Amino acid sequence: MSPATIIFYIISAFILVTGLLAVTTRKIFRASIWLLFSLIGIAALYFWMQLEFLAAVQIIVYVGGIVVLIIFSIFLTIKSGEEMPKPILIRSIFSALAVLFGTGFVVRIISLYTFKPISTTAFNLSVNQIGTQMLDTKDFGYLLPFELISILLLAAMIGCIVIALKSNDKEATTFQNSIQ
Repeated sequence: MSPATIIFYIISAFILVTGLLAVTTRKIFRASIWLLFSLIGIAALYFWMQLEFLAAVQIIVYVGGIVVLIIFSIFLTIKSGEEMPKPILIRSIFSALAVLFGTGFVVRIISLYTFKPISTTAFNLSVNQIGTQMLDTKDFGYLLPFELISILLLAAMIGCIVIALKSNDKEATTFQNSIQ
């Protein structure tokens, strides 16, 4: 086994373990931190594939933007140290069965597919080509999805602030009633 293959397996295991911890931990703040590590692992996978620009975008957008937004949302809406309620046993059983059947299905599909190299030459993407493609408004351009995602993030942040303000109003009313 080559060193590159070993590095790939280490990075993949790191992504899978941190992703699993992100969805199974009962503390929501810890879940967001595990998500952060999982996204950093994906950036490491991009670095391993020598796609430095995509790795930098992964770190800036997802690690620096999305996870920070999630953490701020957690602090605005709920108490970060509280544990989430324990899942109902039947939901845990159905989740485990769904994971098992899904994994079996994916393994079956992959085993039936014959992987052949499309090209023997490495693809060469310059930052200029990537930037032109992202800002293109014609076919296969990505300007509209970027604008829609920015509106979605803005709406999510406004929603978190509204929820935080409502809970603060309830706490203030409860506090005022307890004083009187």
